[in-house]
Amino acid sequence: MLTVTSAGELQRVSLVYGRGNTAVRALNDVTVVFPSRSWTAVMGPSGSGKSTLLHCAAGLERASEGRVLVAGQDITSASDRELTHLRRTMVGFVFQSFNLIGSLTAEQNVALPLRLAGQRPAKRAVRDVLARVGLADRLRHRPRELSGGQQQRVAIARAMITRPAILFADEPTGALDMNAGKAVSRSFRPPC
Repeated sequence: MLTVTSAGELQRVSLVYGRGNTAVRALNDVTVVFPSRSWTAVMGPSGSGKSTLLHCAAGLERASEGRVLVAGQDITSASDRELTHLRRTMVGFVFQSFNLIGSLTAEQNVALPLRLAGQRPAKRAVRDVLARVGLADRLRHRPRELSGGQQQRVAIARAMITRPAILFADEPTGALDMNAGKAVSRSFRPPC
């Protein structure tokens, strides 16, 4: 029986863009464990590789060296198809930009990952996750009808709807005022 003690793990991961004189080492021999049911903050100056680290850990970028594990599964050599499946079922990602589809309602944007995976989303589950992020009264609003903080919370709900083993958020409050940032941060707390 396999016991998974971490949601994600990077083992001696390096990532290099380009070759020769133009090569840029975005990550250099990074080892980090993201324990299950915990929060980890990755901090550093702009350009230090924070987003790259998250992208590698989530299977959005391939490491040049080292190993990447998600919920105990080694994804280092996974095929594009396997990574797509992994991202749909085990990984949630909240990007710096909201990446909402403007023609869809909040409810439809949240249901989208399940639809793309060939599943029929339960309306109650979609509404419950929107209520969890404080948007029960905004189900039918399109992104242009929502504030920046509300759009970010829709993006968080969309990442949470698949009940991922690990949820990454790349500066989810960076473009928000203090009150909206606090509301977004509260959205990540597990339900009581």
